[in-house]
Amino acid sequence: MPLNRRKFLKKSAVTGAGVALTGAVATPSAQATEAGAAEAQAAGTRKGGRPVKRYSLTVMGTTDLHGHVFNWDYFKDAEYKDSAGNAQGLARISTLVNQVREEKGRCNTLLLDAGDTIQGTPLTYYYAKVDPITAKGGPVHPMAQAMNAIGYDAVALGNHEFNYGIETLRKFEEQCDFPLLGANALDAKTLRPAFPPYFIKKFPVRGLPPVRVAVLGLTNPGIAIWDKAYVQGKLTFPGLEEQAAKWVPKLRSMGADVVVVSAHSGSSGTSSYGDQLPYIENSAALVAQQVPGIDAILVGHAHVEIPELKVTNEKTGKTVVLSEPLAYAERLSLFDFELVFEKGKWTVESVAASVRNSNSVADDPRITRLLKDEHDVVVAYVNQVVGTATETLTTVEARYKDAPIIDLITRVQEDVVRAALAGTEYASLPVISQASPFSRTSEIPAGEVTIRDLSSLYVYDNTLVAKVMTGAQVRAYLEYSAEYFVRTAAGAAVDVDKLTNANNRPDYNYDYVSGLTYEIDIAQAAGSRIKNLSYNGAALDDAQRFVFAVNNYRANGGGAFPHVASATEVWSESTEIRTRIAEWVTAKGTLDPKEFASVDWKLTRDGAPVFP
Repeated sequence: MPLNRRKFLKKSAVTGAGVALTGAVATPSAQATEAGAAEAQAAGTRKGGRPVKRYSLTVMGTTDLHGHVFNWDYFKDAEYKDSAGNAQGLARISTLVNQVREEKGRCNTLLLDAGDTIQGTPLTYYYAKVDPITAKGGPVHPMAQAMNAIGYDAVALGNHEFNYGIETLRKFEEQCDFPLLGANALDAKTLRPAFPPYFIKKFPVRGLPPVRVAVLGLTNPGIAIWDKAYVQGKLTFPGLEEQAAKWVPKLRSMGADVVVVSAHSGSSGTSSYGDQLPYIENSAALVAQQVPGIDAILVGHAHVEIPELKVTNEKTGKTVVLSEPLAYAERLSLFDFELVFEKGKWTVESVAASVRNSNSVADDPRITRLLKDEHDVVVAYVNQVVGTATETLTTVEARYKDAPIIDLITRVQEDVVRAALAGTEYASLPVISQASPFSRTSEIPAGEVTIRDLSSLYVYDNTLVAKVMTGAQVRAYLEYSAEYFVRTAAGAAVDVDKLTNANNRPDYNYDYVSGLTYEIDIAQAAGSRIKNLSYNGAALDDAQRFVFAVNNYRANGGGAFPHVASATEVWSESTEIRTRIAEWVTAKGTLDPKEFASVDWKLTRDGAPVFP
């Protein structure tokens, strides 16, 4: 049976610290471990001729799967391909996992994930919203089916686990044959763990005490901002370093020989939300540096590939090994542990991390057969025709030119907010709207328009919020957004591949704002780039009030844009912006840029257009 919160708390001590969960989860891995104990090999001798008993353990890890079961691009209705030759999906991971278990012995392996599992593809959207797992007699989530079949031992909570609300997450948890771990996901009232903080598994070694491996799960503090609507007053998310410092000594006191942390947190030590939270977003390396007693950390959240990163703990001087496999099931991390048994206990002698590439293997046919029906249903769903486009619209140049395809998003948001505020005290205020160029490859082709065409334009499950902001605040917002561009002197050659993403800012943290006209002078220093900012043909009045239609990620502080998080909220909804776009196009029938596109902004250098 799956281990859920209620069962964990029932087994826990009154303090909430918990007891070891050994044997509480009868996963396939655990069953295999019980079936046969590993041999400790006399692989050498210590000084004085004493034999050395050794044990080898391999911990495998994935992260940021984001609903990728197959090597399939639902937005292109074709097998996934990229210029690097990567392959995606749990079906590939399953093959890699089988290989490792065959090489190492299944009873000597552990399989973990570091979160962001149930959001990210039309497959996961469909089973959250169209045929929801929360419905009476509803389906089993495809990710639960796949991960159960592969035999995951434990999974850390990611921030995107909360995107569909706590009810959906709890139902997913119920369907999993493994625990969802979150030591820093606490009940807001009791401050006790709302999910199991840890998982402990014993690895029998013939003739010697078993090796006890503890896995501590940590999630991202940013959930408090990004999914505020779902978690505020219900859950709280303290920092990873603080909670690791609390739990790691407890795990050691319970007899853990090995401590692995599965952390949905990157290694850079940075935060996207500025100083809105007193906790660091990407703190995995800081955990390794500050908290004694950790042997290895499976890193998630950042969507970067780190085969092996060694961090020295500042208190003990010992090395902690980190690894982050590439997202979307493109890589599998391996932590190879060598342990020695001396003076009556097991000690970690060495840890080495590496990654294996999903493009090196074929899909596991067992997973393909298991989820073919769900996959086929979603393919049919996303290929439904909802309208007709008069011309092709694309995001190829949307980062540096005002593109009609992004204007479509802002127009839909404006229309939805205006309708929602009709008859209220805010109905008289002008509505402006933001949108980001999420993808560089989205295209709505001329002719028939499908749900997948529109979904590829808006790849996140964001919802819409209306806030009231002043002209001065909007100006500051635009200046912050314009920091996305690399400063480029007038007359210097322009390379569009090097024009954007200054200071590694991602595309999704650059915003258009509709309803205004302005220039972005990229020859100027950041903070002094917005020129000729106008509303209705006149210079913007700093005191003018606007209703700002904004996605919930940005409204709650995502990207650390100024003023918006603290601005007065006058309306919000739970329907995804992606769905609103599909509804708008369906109602119109015809998608004609003449109805929604306008050139509101342009890049300049010392007043001269960059792209005449």
